[in-house]
Amino acid sequence: MTLGKASALTAAFIAVFAAGVWTGPYMTRHWQPDSSTAVSAPAPSTKPAETAAVAPKTASRHSELSKVASGPAPTAPEVQKLLKPLLNKGTNMEVAAEGFHNAEQFATVAHAAKNTGVPFMVLKHRVLNQNKPLSTAIRESKPDINVAAEASLARGQARRDISSLEA
Repeated sequence: MTLGKASALTAAFIAVFAAGVWTGPYMTRHWQPDSSTAVSAPAPSTKPAETAAVAPKTASRHSELSKVASGPAPTAPEVQKLLKPLLNKGTNMEVAAEGFHNAEQFATVAHAAKNTGVPFMVLKHRVLNQNKPLSTAIRESKPDINVAAEASLARGQARRDISSLEA
């Protein structure tokens, strides 16, 4: 290898390294889906009164399933009998229904789990404990499917099921 080729190769290596250092933070920041949420957190100097004003807004965004509907409770025997075939064999229905505000919310998550193949307890945890909308909860496990259509389908199936119980 001649001195000219070695110099050109070294210069190319340094240029590529410099380009990586220059663009690395940009790529890292834009390829992480949750980084914008973490960066936009309120500054520590936020006053308690401002924090209290923000809390109800966050709580109201609990999920698209949190709307209270009239109808049977999720722990009602007829609801559990109706939804048992949607869940895995041997599922403890009391544990499965725990935490849901109404039977329609329980049925929607059960149908979404059955339709998408996402485990019920994973969807339940994301919707109830992490306060995520159903579509976001599905997207985290199955990013390649049409989550809006799946969530809408599950909601329709749940409404049909619950209305059949009330009739």
